[in-house]
Amino acid sequence: MNKPVIKYCGVQSLNDLKVVSQSIADYIGFIFAESKRKVDPFYVAKWLKEVNTTKKVVAVFVNPTDEDINSVLEQVPVDVIQFHGNETIDQISRVGHSFEGQIWKALHHHDETIEEMELYQSVIDGYVIDSRIKGQWGGTGVKFDWNAVPTYIEVAKRYNKLCLIAGGVNEENISELLLLQPQGIDLSSGIEIDQKKSNEKIQKIEERVLQNVDISR
Repeated sequence: MNKPVIKYCGVQSLNDLKVVSQSIADYIGFIFAESKRKVDPFYVAKWLKEVNTTKKVVAVFVNPTDEDINSVLEQVPVDVIQFHGNETIDQISRVGHSFEGQIWKALHHHDETIEEMELYQSVIDGYVIDSRIKGQWGGTGVKFDWNAVPTYIEVAKRYNKLCLIAGGVNEENISELLLLQPQGIDLSSGIEIDQKKSNEKIQKIEERVLQNVDISR
């Protein structure tokens, strides 16, 4: 299989950014919503100028206002907007018309996820499938039932969309996920020690990824 798209999310410091910038990740994610990993766009802009990373930047929002989004876009060079809440088709469509980058929609794994993928497919470029944990939108470190992953991949391909698998992916289980040939993998807590991005954990993750793919960096 080819290397899946990799996103390292929840970057919350200059040091985090330096760590992930040395990785094989394609995307780095910053959380601009209420979360233990929430960051201020002012500082993100400063970090990006200092590190000058070539990774694509994902801005993660949960039920944002247009003002929330514009405040980030005015300061941070964003390649992807990821909606991780209960955003409506109309809101996502409106943002998509004015934003030149990609739009991703995070969906929680549950009985109606396929229907939600079909609902949003006309206004987004990619999906992030995450674990459903009451009271939390993401970043839980909890794995969902990966037996559903092949179906999610099939639906995403049907609509010519990218599909990343999130939720509890770490160095101990990523080989299991790679057997399912996901298009993309989204990690946050799985590459952290004490809520800081860890070179050691990233290296272990990437060793397993590169053992299972035909291409490397």
